[in-house]
Amino acid sequence: MGDTPGPAEPSLEEQIAAYQREFTDLDPQVEQIVSALGRLNRRMNVAYGRQTSTLDMSNAEWEVLKALVLSGPPYQLGPGDIAKRLGLTPAAMTHRIDRMVTEGLVTRQRDEHNRVRVIVELTDEGRQKWLRAMSLASSFEEDLLQDLTGAERGVLGELLIRLLRRVEEAQPDAGGRLSDLD
Repeated sequence: MGDTPGPAEPSLEEQIAAYQREFTDLDPQVEQIVSALGRLNRRMNVAYGRQTSTLDMSNAEWEVLKALVLSGPPYQLGPGDIAKRLGLTPAAMTHRIDRMVTEGLVTRQRDEHNRVRVIVELTDEGRQKWLRAMSLASSFEEDLLQDLTGAERGVLGELLIRLLRRVEEAQPDAGGRLSDLD
């Protein structure tokens, strides 16, 4: 048996028409926006995954490196802090950090001031890999937005931030995932 692709995903127009057929109270404008955002997010995650794989890095590892970089110098966080930022369980974080220590992207050591606490620190190799991934992502994102003027980018950014704030206010605990992905 060969790999035969399944049915193609319906176009947004087909999806909205089907939804309207089944749920007549649907606002097609709202559904178009929400469905387009969902598809865009999914496709961007696939694109980022392809980029990080060219660097022998997973999206999961990219997320940890990003959390450490965002923490600022000296790029250190506890595993529980990283897990909370990424919406993961401590067990999933331990597994992820184990792989990254083996790959030389991070170190893990006991806090000298509190021997119970563990500190995860970004290595030079991890920072360099993060910078290479950022370069790839930046090129992809510039290409993605190439058809928008600076003014349109500004308006789109402001609108998306307004939507994000609305979701964050309504669902303050929704920053993580419903279940671990690795």
